[in-house]
Amino acid sequence: MVIIKTSHEIEQIKKSCVLTANTIKFVAEKIKPGVKTRSLDQMAESFIIKHGGKPSFKGYGLPGNEFPASICVSINDEIVHGIPGDRLLQEGDIVGIDIGTNLNGYFGDSAVTVGVGKISKIAQKLIETTKESLFAGIKAAISGNYIGDISNAIQSTAERNHFSVVREFVGHGVGLKVHEDPQIPNYGRSKTGLRLEKGMVLALEPMVNEGDYHTIYGQDGWTVKTADGKLSAHFEHSIAITMEGNEILTLAGES
Repeated sequence: MVIIKTSHEIEQIKKSCVLTANTIKFVAEKIKPGVKTRSLDQMAESFIIKHGGKPSFKGYGLPGNEFPASICVSINDEIVHGIPGDRLLQEGDIVGIDIGTNLNGYFGDSAVTVGVGKISKIAQKLIETTKESLFAGIKAAISGNYIGDISNAIQSTAERNHFSVVREFVGHGVGLKVHEDPQIPNYGRSKTGLRLEKGMVLALEPMVNEGDYHTIYGQDGWTVKTADGKLSAHFEHSIAITMEGNEILTLAGES
């Protein structure tokens, strides 16, 4: 069931989203060769707690298979849900940082992909295209349009640049829970699916691959990787559907 949020709820969700965005900005600025991914996780957790929140990903999942970290760190061919650890970032890597926050029971969710030092031309194009795909999806996310309009805008942008969109993992509703209905695929046909309306809060998150869209799981049971071993990038914003269009909630600012 899709939860239509009140104006008050959206204001509270926005506060959590600003904390998410501020955390991402803080962590992204620390990305450089030689940094251990575990240290990025520790920095993010400390930042979130210092500002009155809780990391919403830590402990997420089914009993016995909870996510063990506060943020997801996915490198190169890792698409999403990478677990931070002892791996050191290297020059030329691309790093997806996905962060969720819980601030007073309201949830924000956002992701960016950042290059480590100098990266290849194809990696740079992939990052730029994935970000462009996200904003194409946001542009289509207006009251009266359909989820399929978002999906098609994302897919068209990625494929026009000769990349592919991941099909197994999707965007979603967010705000009162970490993940809510509806699901928002990154591929599809316009004018299909649920109709969008004021008060919906959605996390749009294109995952775009350099090669084809097939995926595999890593040995840890969480990390999702490209099946062909090629690069992947991930961007995400939480947005609210308004009468005028939409508002991006996960923008850095005063939390």
